[in-house]
Amino acid sequence: MKAIVVGAGIAGASAAFHLVEFGAEVSVIDNNATGRATLAGAGIICPWLSHNRDRHYQELSFAAFRYYPGLLARLAAAGQSNIEYDLVGGLAVGESRQQLDPVVRRLENHLTNGVKEVGEVRVLDQGGPKRLFPYLDSRLAGVYLSGAARLSGESVRTALLDAACASGVELLSGEAVLEQSGKTVTGIRIDGELIAADVVVLAAGAWSVNLCRPLRLELALEAQRGQILHLKVPDANTGKYPVIVPVLNDYYLLAFRDSRIVIGATRETGSGFDARVTAGGVAEVLRECLEIAPGLSTATLAEIRVGLRPMSNDGLPLLGRPRGVDRLVVATGMGRYGLTVGPYVGRLAAQIAVGQTPEIDVGAFTPER
Repeated sequence: MKAIVVGAGIAGASAAFHLVEFGAEVSVIDNNATGRATLAGAGIICPWLSHNRDRHYQELSFAAFRYYPGLLARLAAAGQSNIEYDLVGGLAVGESRQQLDPVVRRLENHLTNGVKEVGEVRVLDQGGPKRLFPYLDSRLAGVYLSGAARLSGESVRTALLDAACASGVELLSGEAVLEQSGKTVTGIRIDGELIAADVVVLAAGAWSVNLCRPLRLELALEAQRGQILHLKVPDANTGKYPVIVPVLNDYYLLAFRDSRIVIGATRETGSGFDARVTAGGVAEVLRECLEIAPGLSTATLAEIRVGLRPMSNDGLPLLGRPRGVDRLVVATGMGRYGLTVGPYVGRLAAQIAVGQTPEIDVGAFTPER
């Protein structure tokens, strides 16, 4: 089987990795456009406290969390040793323990239902969160859970692509156009050259909308700009800090091993494909995050990243074979949770592409809904 994957973000890289494992001959095409969501994604993996409470998304995200350790072990066995993934635990913070009661009940409900990956849950009085993440306001209370991970999405994406290429996957750069004959996708054109395929996996993020229009397939999807800030601090032990999970608001903090703390992010619906850094966006992130972490006010602003999240209308991914179009699999629309579910969505897309039954029911994610 000849398969083409359009898009080399984390979902597309995963689809290519799994397709070659399933025995397909694979080419990956990417346009290297500014605004790749994977590069700008923060890297908090904690589906137990997701804002999206849809039961279909919950099943997907829980399975995706459980899939990560085995996938990373396979990548390590393939020689990919530069992946940044650590189970560091998470913190939800608030002004009082009472304000955090719904968070506690939600986590306890997961544990009651057998979701052991939530791990240990502890309620922290005011000042407790600051002892775990020193830059936080000392007046904050919190809920700690051990089952939260931090990762560099770009390190996972690169590892998936490198492992896939080492197994024979061809990586091409350019603007892809879907080629069709009647209702059947027959391959892609890149720089005018036709590359035929038995199946095309479309994992081009927000750019998937424009690629599908010539097929008369309208995806309910739009780009949402997210601006995210990277700070440098003098502390050398940042790699041990838990992630600050955005539960009571939309803002998060997480620390990496290299004295780097990431804060964000804006959610700018209606941005289109404008991947600029804006003064207002930077001011918003700083204002909101410094309110809970005033200790970061003297940190060095080292980098600003901008990602264009592919946001579906209902908050669920677009995954599967669209009705009325043959030999096409769509895998996009993961929005703000792309790093959580992207590798697993790539696996499911690969299973669909080679004719396997997906491990979970993906009926709620039909691309044309």
